[in-house]
Amino acid sequence: MGSDHNCEPMELPADPGIIFMGTPDYAVPSLERLVKEGYTIQAVVTQPDRPKGRGRRPVPPPVKQAATGLGLKVLQPERSADPVFCRRIHGLGPDLLVVVAFGQILSQDLLDIPGWGALNIHASLLPRYRGAAPIQWAIMNDEEKTGLSAMRMEAGLDTGPVLLQEEVPIGPEETAGELHDRLAVLSGDLLIRTIEGIRGGRLTPKPQDESRATYAPKIHKGISLIDWNRTARSISALIRGLDPWPGAVGSVKGREVKFFSSKVVHTQRTDLCPGRVARNSKEGLLVETAADLVLIRELQAPGRKRLRAADFLRGFPMDEGTILGKVGLKPGGKGE
Repeated sequence: MGSDHNCEPMELPADPGIIFMGTPDYAVPSLERLVKEGYTIQAVVTQPDRPKGRGRRPVPPPVKQAATGLGLKVLQPERSADPVFCRRIHGLGPDLLVVVAFGQILSQDLLDIPGWGALNIHASLLPRYRGAAPIQWAIMNDEEKTGLSAMRMEAGLDTGPVLLQEEVPIGPEETAGELHDRLAVLSGDLLIRTIEGIRGGRLTPKPQDESRATYAPKIHKGISLIDWNRTARSISALIRGLDPWPGAVGSVKGREVKFFSSKVVHTQRTDLCPGRVARNSKEGLLVETAADLVLIRELQAPGRKRLRAADFLRGFPMDEGTILGKVGLKPGGKGE
């Protein structure tokens, strides 16, 4: 589906005119690095303001807030494929689109406007974990490493040829939020190295191996239910992958509770009862699983703040032997 300039590397001017496209806080370090390095930002494109909070007042996305603070022009199309918006971008005559977590699949008409095309920084080692939530899925799948890919964009879901990659280890107790923050900073570094490599003629796009492609679809609350009949390693990966949002969910005495900040505690015991509270202490709540124990350091009741386990348990006691269940099931009930 890509045009010719997506297949053959083209020269980039020494001072390219850049349009930056991004929306969440993840994209802010990349925008700030471009400005710090002195690149010409012709415009910043981000999603429209969305209503948030109890008052449902429109709130500008983090990239808009950052761009406004930097004195940059901001465009907020409802649809980036809108012909009127595409004509406006064409009128700016950009050499390069830089896309970091923008939130929409770009049309070929838009990708064809810049002389070089569009450069995307994706938070995985492509072709693995294409899609909206690569950071969360890498942790939920208990990967030991992930990374970043600088890709020349095509009109597809993260299918374009790769110019540069950086491998990043995942810590054994690292949450999606912590990995997100690390990769956001590293994305800015990789972006600058990639642009410099393109300008110096040192990078050649390499097609992705479609046979190795995997996908990371959007996170939804339906995947957040904890099944205590799985191993501690699997459960801890789910909890860490959904931390800070939307949170892994279990049932305590018939009430929904979210679990955060976990780690595996190995044991030789053979009398484990999945979902049974083995111990609670200042360090956290220790729960038995199908294999080993999982230590949970923070919990959250509906409508309440996230708390350290010791603080949570003062208002919501869970004695040793308490059986945790799945949401919608009575404690000890059969899994779905």
